[in-house]
Amino acid sequence: MELGLTTFAERHAVGDRPAPSAGERLRHVVEEAVAAERAGLDVYGVGEHHRADFAASAPAVVLATIAGRTERIQLTSAVSVLSSADPVRLYQEFATLDLLSDGRAELMAGRGSFTESFPLFGLDLSDYDDLFDEKLGLLLRLRADDPVTWSGRFRPALHDTVVHPRTDRPLPVWIAVGGSPESVARAGLLGLPLAIAIIGGQPARFRPLVDLYHRALEQGGHDPQPIAVHAHGYLADTDEQAVADFYAPYAAAISGLGRERGWGAMTPDQFEALRSPAGSLFVGTPDRVAEKIAEVRDTLGLSRFMLHPSVGTLPHDKVLHTIDLLGEKVAPQVR
Repeated sequence: MELGLTTFAERHAVGDRPAPSAGERLRHVVEEAVAAERAGLDVYGVGEHHRADFAASAPAVVLATIAGRTERIQLTSAVSVLSSADPVRLYQEFATLDLLSDGRAELMAGRGSFTESFPLFGLDLSDYDDLFDEKLGLLLRLRADDPVTWSGRFRPALHDTVVHPRTDRPLPVWIAVGGSPESVARAGLLGLPLAIAIIGGQPARFRPLVDLYHRALEQGGHDPQPIAVHAHGYLADTDEQAVADFYAPYAAAISGLGRERGWGAMTPDQFEALRSPAGSLFVGTPDRVAEKIAEVRDTLGLSRFMLHPSVGTLPHDKVLHTIDLLGEKVAPQVR
């Protein structure tokens, strides 16, 4: 059972506390990844967004900086928005990261939960599904050693091409999903590891999707593959302290997103429902969070759990304390 953290390098203002600059937040992300390795955690992930409230638009660059400060921890995108990326360039970036880090890079490919990258890179949002399908197929071809001959709708063709640099092992590629059965089935049929983002509702409701994934793996003739969960959460020495630290930043971030998408604002009652044993928030003491992670692990058959603390921008020292608690107290219990 692997445990780790993810971040989007969030930079939200909370109450009277202004948003950190992009540079400050990115430097904090690097320090948090170093702390995660020091605490004995297994993986650190950086997501891709193209908005003012997130500083990480180039995960491979951030992860390469982390690679130079660490020796053991696995480094993954969480996620790379493959639909709006050039698979050739994306492969090169993560192959380079894998070589720099001595084989610690992973690429989590997703369709993206925001749409800003599509007009930014001159793409039509109506091609959302077709873009992902085509680019995933090319990405998987590129990580093979043989020259690639390929043509598609959305980029120039390749003719007997080997893309460099080559990695010393096949670059790990995961499929990251938010709950789409089609995406889950695709991952299984291709024999790729699955990462599920659980950011609302009840984790147990994802069990049918996990069952679908296993059936798709079997149908595709593939061996069992790792399953990961990415979820929001925060740790403190007491439940009361965890709620006091986390609620305001979390509510501000989720309510802001809600205004964009037509949801209502986050309320304390909703927060407590999400924090309940059956809910999707992993907020509280190490004992409480460890028990909840173990329950979700057993329900969904997980190989990896990734906690996302700074949903709304938390003070840097609070995140570092969460990392210490996750590595020193939660990890031994869960394992």
